[in-house]
Amino acid sequence: MIAVVILSIVGVLLLVLLGVWIFGERGHLLLPSTRAWIREGGGLRYVFSFDFWHGYVYGRWANQYIGLGIRRTIPNADPADPDPRWAREYHGKVLPLETAKRLITIQKDIPYQTLEQVIPFETARDIVLSAEPEIALYDCPCRAAHENPCQPTRVCMLVGQPFVDFIVEHNPHSAERISTAQAVELLEAEHRRGHVHVAYFKSVMHNRFYAICNCCSCCCGGIASMRHGVPMVIASGYVAQVDESYCASCGSCEDVCPFGAIQVNGRAEVDWEKCMGCGVCEGQCPNDAITMARDERKGVPLEVEKLTGD
Repeated sequence: MIAVVILSIVGVLLLVLLGVWIFGERGHLLLPSTRAWIREGGGLRYVFSFDFWHGYVYGRWANQYIGLGIRRTIPNADPADPDPRWAREYHGKVLPLETAKRLITIQKDIPYQTLEQVIPFETARDIVLSAEPEIALYDCPCRAAHENPCQPTRVCMLVGQPFVDFIVEHNPHSAERISTAQAVELLEAEHRRGHVHVAYFKSVMHNRFYAICNCCSCCCGGIASMRHGVPMVIASGYVAQVDESYCASCGSCEDVCPFGAIQVNGRAEVDWEKCMGCGVCEGQCPNDAITMARDERKGVPLEVEKLTGD
């Protein structure tokens, strides 16, 4: 009798899991992009790993995954832990506008690169891109987690394969393929809105770069983690500098800085510790009083030219 009950429970669980899988695959046993995802991970053995299921859930149900992080994980982060594991394995690098544009308009293939200086973490430090990489635009999960998010909401870019095919096949109502020109246009529009470009790396996304997010300080989970003392987003390698002869003390830079790094007290003053080198203040200053200066103490920029050998 006990054996029958156990077998019945196991059978029900298997049916439930099969139902969830079929739902995840949108009525198919295996979509082409899922097969490509498995091949990238090393074949059938990869399916039986935690990394596969973690990556699958993250890619298929990003809104729920990131929404849970914004509502639960980040607010409960321990500021006393300066290097939490989840930040080491899921993190972003701030990109000034021109760097972000170069990353998606490359003319040469970028092979695997170990980026210890650029991305000083144990995992997810690689870039694999083809010249003129494929790009998909996706509804921002961070903005979806808020009742009144910044607009527009479709501002997250998945870059390269197998990420593009996976997000479009599994989320056709919230993702679309776009051209390089459209991607550049969106980056410029988001820059004008005062939003930050961040290149994201995640260990279960095949241990490499996979997305450029255009982040607002009020919705972004990565920026929120910084406010909670978790170093999930690292600086671009630049810092803002103010030319006092041009500064009119209008306060525009203070209003738009996503990291609270500028205060205007008679003149604009930059808090070096807080400045992430995003370039938002530079783009919003009406008097061109702010420029971005290279600062080795802020890390190494993600320079595509060096990755391609140019």
